[in-house]
Amino acid sequence: MTTLFISDLHLDAERPQITELFGRFVRGEARQADALYILGDLFEAWVGDDDPSDTGAYVASELKALGDSGVPVFFIRGNRDFLLGADYAARAGMRLLPDPSVIVLYGQPVLIGHGDLLCTDDVAYQQFRAQTRHPAWQAQFLAQPLAARLAFAQQARAASKAHQAGLKDDGRMETITDVAADTVAETFARYGIDTLIHGHTHRPAVHTLEVGGRSRTRIVLGDWYEQGSVLRVDRDGMQLQTLG
Repeated sequence: MTTLFISDLHLDAERPQITELFGRFVRGEARQADALYILGDLFEAWVGDDDPSDTGAYVASELKALGDSGVPVFFIRGNRDFLLGADYAARAGMRLLPDPSVIVLYGQPVLIGHGDLLCTDDVAYQQFRAQTRHPAWQAQFLAQPLAARLAFAQQARAASKAHQAGLKDDGRMETITDVAADTVAETFARYGIDTLIHGHTHRPAVHTLEVGGRSRTRIVLGDWYEQGSVLRVDRDGMQLQTLG
């Protein structure tokens, strides 16, 4: 049996082919899995569990059917869908996990998370993250009418693109938007684990590094903008692969 990890699907109405690919994955390979872990940014944007989008309804239906078939589904919120709450998770049959979380995978402890907490060189983003994760901010935001929240999401996406464009112009895009090496090392040391799985950076790879005199593995999941990406884990090892 295999445990599956995906992240950064960024599903929305503008890319229906990727939503369909996700549906085929859930109805196909995922039905044979031990579990499915979604490590954030399942959606391009999420402004509250009252979101009426067809994409959200479709995804909830597909994931609920997967869970009902006997495959548990676990979800860690990302930077695009950090407002996904208990109501939608219940509709989708997902169990919400804190970011990060330690899980036991075939007898080995593994740390999983979305990955944005590792990008500490991007100070502006970390400040925005801290603000928007505060319970008071979220309560105030969710109390606004849906139209106002949708407008805010559009503005936030535009601001994010402008921020990244500025980093690119300054020649800092590759370093600032990737994980910080010191933060990765501190994370390994703090949790005392040898394997870390995350998404967010859209830089799929398997990294081996030495921390504290031990060999550690950091696996970065790929995004689903142009194709799918899945990490397959079983008792024999891990394989990071693309889905057509």
